[in-house]
Amino acid sequence: MPPRLLLVAPPNSYRTAAYLAAARQQHVDVLVASEGRHSLVSEVAGGLHIDLSDPGAVDTLLQASHERPFSGVVATDDATVELASHVAMQLGLPHNPPQAARCSRRKDLSRQALADADAGVPDFRVIDLGLPLAQQLGVLPFPCVIKPLTLSGSRGVIRVDSMEEALSACTRVQSILARESLHDPFAASRLLMERYVPGPEVALEGLLMRGKLQVLAVFDKPDPLEGPYFEETYYIMPSRHAPAVQQAVSACVQAACRGLGLLEGPVHAEVRIAREGCVIMEVASRTIGGECARLLSTGTGHSLEALVIAHATGQRLDCERPVDAAGVLMIPIPRAGILRRIEGIPAARAVPCIEDISIAVREGYELVPLPEGASYLGFIFARAPTPAAAEAALRAAFAELNIVVAPLLRLQNGSAST
Repeated sequence: MPPRLLLVAPPNSYRTAAYLAAARQQHVDVLVASEGRHSLVSEVAGGLHIDLSDPGAVDTLLQASHERPFSGVVATDDATVELASHVAMQLGLPHNPPQAARCSRRKDLSRQALADADAGVPDFRVIDLGLPLAQQLGVLPFPCVIKPLTLSGSRGVIRVDSMEEALSACTRVQSILARESLHDPFAASRLLMERYVPGPEVALEGLLMRGKLQVLAVFDKPDPLEGPYFEETYYIMPSRHAPAVQQAVSACVQAACRGLGLLEGPVHAEVRIAREGCVIMEVASRTIGGECARLLSTGTGHSLEALVIAHATGQRLDCERPVDAAGVLMIPIPRAGILRRIEGIPAARAVPCIEDISIAVREGYELVPLPEGASYLGFIFARAPTPAAAEAALRAAFAELNIVVAPLLRLQNGSAST
């Protein structure tokens, strides 16, 4: 019998398809546990349908294992890592302790655990939206960053340089949370305020095995992320930072995993390289978001999802040494409105070293930029002999695009307004 994987996924996860493709290549059977009863993905629609917020979901998944045992359990997104860890623990499969998984998806818990472990995090405070804000916001010196406790992809993350900006940001993020219908009342009514840390930022993708971190890639982010919003654009690998800096980044992430209690599976970390040393921005017990995971095949010879599945099911995949550089541009949304068309795609594809352009938003759909937005227009991928050449190719391809956005008309009291 082939290995059987339990894939726990939110109904709208864009990582599910990549995991299913990797499982087919490895001849691994997959049972998808999700709320997506009406999904267009056959494996999701035909999988096990559960309420991911129901405490009884663990028993339902354990019963499915009794019918045919699982060889591994993988969570696709932050929202499912805690549930997956409970199931894997009960089955004696590789897992993170449930409390560690919970900390990795809640920024306030993560910050406190890392601060207790002296693992290098910025000064922070939890802001209660139900209490007077000015006194709470005056504890840390400006500039600071206001962010939600649970959202990902830089949603609701705002730099503030004054009390006036901080009060405005809290109101704005509170309205974002109100539209999310969060199941966690605490996360729905609190924000995190933390000291702004200047310096370049990198992302690390890794895999934990019995607590030891295997670094799969360190990505440079050549565009400065200084605010007021923190939209990520270019990811370039391998990193051009000095080997000693990259070693410090890896050691910082390893210490953070230890501080959180993470032991097994994928790790996605964001690290600022500050004057005082490396500072952890995020450590998540899941893979990188979007289609950026495609870059890992350049650095390892395998897709990131294939590596995660192999680890979860007790298989071994040997990683290759990278011979090229690669990069991705997460195409930013220029402004709010309705996408009419994207011109210049053929010219962008013709730029040397460009491998692929993937547009994720259809014409006629509404565009919502950060900090409210939750998606990108699409992705441009490059592969080149050097990191500098990969970055140059991405910038040249992006310069060929003309993104045409029409104003969004809304009806208010019987009349149209933008």
